[in-house]
Amino acid sequence: MLKDNQLEVLLHEKFQYVFEADLLKEILKYGTFREIEPDKTLMDIGDSISQMPLLISGSIKIIREDKSGNELLLYYLEVGDTCAMTINCTMGKKKSEIRAVTEELTKLIFIPVHKMDEWLVKFQTWRTFILDSYNTRLMEAIDAIDNLAFHNMEQRIYKYLWDKALVTGTQVLRLTHAQIANDLNSSRVVISRLMKKLEKDGKIKYDRNQIEVKKAEI
Repeated sequence: MLKDNQLEVLLHEKFQYVFEADLLKEILKYGTFREIEPDKTLMDIGDSISQMPLLISGSIKIIREDKSGNELLLYYLEVGDTCAMTINCTMGKKKSEIRAVTEELTKLIFIPVHKMDEWLVKFQTWRTFILDSYNTRLMEAIDAIDNLAFHNMEQRIYKYLWDKALVTGTQVLRLTHAQIANDLNSSRVVISRLMKKLEKDGKIKYDRNQIEVKKAEI
């Protein structure tokens, strides 16, 4: 667990050019710091929401689910991000409509809902941050829809791998075909076949659940 002075240094390092000094002090005072292991569910569909995550390090994938239980990856949260879907649910006092799962060791500060509302009135930088977050997440959700509508499965797999490489900061990923199939709502057999084609085309290099993603046109 970080000491208060360590958290203050970390918070200023990540957000000093985003939030004014008084807001940083309030985040430090009212926020709750957590460090969470990879592949942990932070929030599930149907959960009541009392806090909003502010990402300090690591990454989180945001997932929707249909009535049959099939999952769709909407977008990733990176350092300095928050989740627009969470904001929408908290302000509308609705239950969560998404599942949030850590991709790697992740550090967050959770902001109480009542402070979110208060800061919208009190701090200009907070209003700007929330509106920018809405816009960014909306564009990423539209991109996810476009990916489904206009790309074939081979293109979707490559885009999924490249996006994950960008978020995690490494082009070498440790993933199974089953994990990819789950995130893309496909079957392991289909994923395995198309991964072989991607490797043959020189877009990836695959070896024992380790995938090296190479830059290519989607």
